[in-house]
Amino acid sequence: MDRWRSGAAACAARAVAAGHAGARLARRVPPPWPYVIGLFLGAKLLLTLLGLLVLHAWDGVPGAPPADEALMWAQQRDISGQRWISFWFAWDSMLYLRLSTLPLSGPWVDFGFPLLYPFLARPVGVLLGGDTALALLLISNVAFLLALWYGYRLAELLLGDGPAARRFTRYLVLLPTAFLFQAALTESLFVCLALATFYHAERRRWLLVGVFGYFLAMSRSVGLLVVLPLALVLLRQHDWRLGPRALLGYLRTGWPLLLLPAGWFTFMAYCRWRGGGWFAYQHAQRTGWGIEVQNPAPVLLNGLTGEPRDAARVWFAVAVLAVLIAGFRRRELAYLVYGVLMVLVPLSMGPPVYKSLLRYLLAVFPVALVLARCARHASVDVWLTATLAVVQGVLFVLWLSYWTHMII
Repeated sequence: MDRWRSGAAACAARAVAAGHAGARLARRVPPPWPYVIGLFLGAKLLLTLLGLLVLHAWDGVPGAPPADEALMWAQQRDISGQRWISFWFAWDSMLYLRLSTLPLSGPWVDFGFPLLYPFLARPVGVLLGGDTALALLLISNVAFLLALWYGYRLAELLLGDGPAARRFTRYLVLLPTAFLFQAALTESLFVCLALATFYHAERRRWLLVGVFGYFLAMSRSVGLLVVLPLALVLLRQHDWRLGPRALLGYLRTGWPLLLLPAGWFTFMAYCRWRGGGWFAYQHAQRTGWGIEVQNPAPVLLNGLTGEPRDAARVWFAVAVLAVLIAGFRRRELAYLVYGVLMVLVPLSMGPPVYKSLLRYLLAVFPVALVLARCARHASVDVWLTATLAVVQGVLFVLWLSYWTHMII
């Protein structure tokens, strides 16, 4: 008995020592990393468990998956036999995977995406033993974690305190389709780079704005237009002064903003080199997906009165615009402009955008800023958190239950 007691005491002592060591380690990690890492790991664990449960429940259901999803499911099985990895690959993920493995020699005839994401996967895939699919997933998740850090820091500057910054970061994780941040798609990389550019702009670190903006413009086509709201941040910082002397001051300070169009020009130059023309990506988009640049207003109105699933997606876009406008603050004009651009530019691609509209709306991170400001009261915060979690859970189940076309 005494031996048992001494052993139990020793185990308890070791557990206490380990707890103290963990506490010391946590204190050494600078804020907001403990909170950000906790959010990231919590979202990863919950979505992985939910995903596996949903897929297990649907196994053997007659007619599942439907015929138009069967090819994607076969491609997922080819990527990995581990379902908690493979279910993060859907539709466009397969195109990114192909772009990340195409030989750099020889002509490219059918690429319509900016190439930062798949090209990052090339060196990362080499480090992972040639597993380019896992490299894509790793890049997305690392970018998601960094996006949370930049989001927290940006919210501190804009909202003024730590609790508001924590609410913003939590709402960013709980946006309706935020589970796509963990998928092999460009959402997390784009939002991470966008948050980084705005954060460094608010800190007046314009050279870093240019560097991050260069890669932002190479991550998605709409990234080039982020130069407009960033220019508004620059104007605000100089009290909106105009005139020749003021313009020279803007040029001396904000010249790195020219790196955003340079990033898109780099992609166009690659199109010229490998695709045979500066606008080879437009040809691929037009022939492959029927995308034609057009007035977004008719696309929005037609969607509201069209097929029910399209109407549901477009109503999400209307809700996002309503939240942005309702929460407008003069100091945050740049974020309103950014949010409106992230809604209207996808709609300018025409009706083909309907299938992926919920995915594109994930880029509108200023919605989380508005929600974080409005939820200062604890009860509002609790109800809003619960509502967002339920909505995202439903959409995630639809995503996995052979309804990926609802979101992408």
